[in-house]
Amino acid sequence: MKYVLIRLLRSVLTLVIVVTVVFLLMRMMPIEGYFGASFDKLDEAQKTAKLENLGLLDPWYIQLKNFYNDLIKGDFGESITYRPKVAITKILGEKLITSLRFGMASLGISLVVGLSLGVLMARYKGKFWDKLGTCYVVGANAVPVVIYYLLIQVFFTQIFNLPLLYDKTDPKSWILPVFCLSLVNIAYYAMWIRRYMVDELNKDYVRLARAKGLKNKEIMIRHVMRNAFVPMAQYLPASILYTVSGSIYVESLFSIPGTGGLLVTAIQRQDNTLVQALVLLYSSIGIIGLMLGDILMATFDPRIKLGNEGGSR
Repeated sequence: MKYVLIRLLRSVLTLVIVVTVVFLLMRMMPIEGYFGASFDKLDEAQKTAKLENLGLLDPWYIQLKNFYNDLIKGDFGESITYRPKVAITKILGEKLITSLRFGMASLGISLVVGLSLGVLMARYKGKFWDKLGTCYVVGANAVPVVIYYLLIQVFFTQIFNLPLLYDKTDPKSWILPVFCLSLVNIAYYAMWIRRYMVDELNKDYVRLARAKGLKNKEIMIRHVMRNAFVPMAQYLPASILYTVSGSIYVESLFSIPGTGGLLVTAIQRQDNTLVQALVLLYSSIGIIGLMLGDILMATFDPRIKLGNEGGSR
């Protein structure tokens, strides 16, 4: 509990620093972003009146204080140019749900298939499954995702008669986006679980277990895989939380109305309030993911003492 409390306080401090820096940087941007297409149609008096109404003529520390006061109340403000006068919480709520559905589906497939493939690769090192898995991992990482995403979209729609674009009313339109989102993650999980398992197989406790007559399958499942999963556990919370951010390319390719690319669009349109909210969201995801990863590692492996000097992380 002491460790969790310390990490939580550090995380909050980090988040405050990140959000404050972004807030101040956004105030250095040209004021056109607060007016959208109507900027050239307004005279100086109208521009000044709107800036004053938004509180942008106050000293920066007053603006920062007001921003955090609203933030504590759960008020992220309204969109300026992306969807004028629409609450940001409403925009994010609609898009987060869509990205989360696709992300969680692809994550579940990636974990099951990726970990299973990695175990097969480690168990049959140098044999068929290892060579096949290695070819897949190398291909998935070497070939730009743009290429095989397009190939999947073009040929799979014809071969399997699947929809080309996402349709909210058609469950079959989920298949190709989820498949595309899973490909790289499957390779990632397979590669790392294989590496950790091969490292464990070379340790003394495995040789001792074999000398005692334990079956190879029992050694792999009860000992090797469990110990190899400990370093993998550190990245799982971040992987789960990052699913809400969506995929910029996949969501654009299949016309999925999720959060993927929303930050880029908000910056391009200079929707400063939306940018601030998205930076806060993504920063929180990263910080919470790292903290939960460390705690999960200690849960899987009691030998890790997060609060002790010398063994702390």
